[in-house]
Amino acid sequence: MKVLVIGNGGREHAIAWKLLQSSKVQQVICVPGNGGTASTPRCMNLAMNVLDFEGIARFALVNGVELIVVGPEAPLAAGVTDYLQKQGLRVFGPTRLGAQIEASKAWAKALMQEATIPTAEAVVFTQASPAISYVRQQGAPIVIKADGLAAGKGVTVAETVEAAEAAIADVFGGKFGEAGERVVIEECLTGEEVSVLALTDGLTIRPLVPAQDHKRIGEGDTGANTGGMGAYAPAPIATPALIERIQQEILEPAIATLRKRNIDYRGVLYAGLMITPNGSPKVIEFNCRFGDPETQVVLPLLETPLHELLLACVEQKLESLPAIEWKAGAAACVVLAAGGYPDSYPKGNTITGIDQAEEQGAFVFHAGTQRRGQNLVTDGGRVLGVTALGENFETAIANAYAAIAPIHFDGMYYRRDIGHRVRKIKPSLNIEL
Repeated sequence: MKVLVIGNGGREHAIAWKLLQSSKVQQVICVPGNGGTASTPRCMNLAMNVLDFEGIARFALVNGVELIVVGPEAPLAAGVTDYLQKQGLRVFGPTRLGAQIEASKAWAKALMQEATIPTAEAVVFTQASPAISYVRQQGAPIVIKADGLAAGKGVTVAETVEAAEAAIADVFGGKFGEAGERVVIEECLTGEEVSVLALTDGLTIRPLVPAQDHKRIGEGDTGANTGGMGAYAPAPIATPALIERIQQEILEPAIATLRKRNIDYRGVLYAGLMITPNGSPKVIEFNCRFGDPETQVVLPLLETPLHELLLACVEQKLESLPAIEWKAGAAACVVLAAGGYPDSYPKGNTITGIDQAEEQGAFVFHAGTQRRGQNLVTDGGRVLGVTALGENFETAIANAYAAIAPIHFDGMYYRRDIGHRVRKIKPSLNIEL
């Protein structure tokens, strides 16, 4: 079968790579793809905008594409699934209305309240003045969120009232464009964060192995929020008993409430959770797609063919599939970013050393890269994700960092403490899902 993957990040490279491990997948077409997908056997890039729904549909119909997988949130929120389905194409990814679970934090909060899903207390504001008054009344720490899509950078955990007021001014001052028409102000939850990516056909929902992301740019989880600087899986804090609670208290109520609203949700429901000090899971946010870089540690551990899972979601046959199978051990991913990220950064710097990294057994997933003649050059803030496996966390993390050593581009930056939180929790890899 031919599969078309929409997107150009490390997540999409990992999805294409995993799909191509099956002999039943003849070819993967990436729209627009990146420098990594361009050089992957049986994979081709198609230089087309992810919002060119008509062009994507025309190509898919003419070329016999049997499945379309949507990677990023922006085309989902813009209705790519609705458009392609009307053309008779099979799409893995929720409709425009379903994507509101990520595209509007206020919408998602209302859904959680309706479903009685545990989450942080929150208030929505459409103007700066009452928002600032509320913050002064509540005090800090407090969380300020732009309502709409902001590439993972629209959230500020304000440690002081002054920082909260500055974040509110940023949102209403146009820093996030249309995403900043409303602000959601939340209580600040404490505990351990965990990402649970779950596959759903709108009726059944199945969690994948839990992962932990590293959002902040700086070591020790300091500095600005980013799209994610690294991850590991399976997250040991998410024990089988806790995953069962998450299934019963969060995932199933979310899908049931979407169904009650007549929203046909087939794709990934990604729950960003805080495990509070008393061991209870609370939702920080929902996303409507695979996480990045969580996908780069979850998929390398997956044994079940990915295309079988995605087709089962699209065809509403997930319940009849056998249990998802996983490799033993752990996976760790370290993101290599351009100097200056998440603010302004250069592009066009030559990248070397990837072949040597892969010779060590690592998987190098490309994000902000492109081919320029014979050279591979930087083309984004997060440039590469280096993933390695190991029999335990220490081995996986050590293998990932060892594989980074030969890689070079000017200004290359990466966190040297990916996995530091796992060392605080006695690792237990007996996670069965």
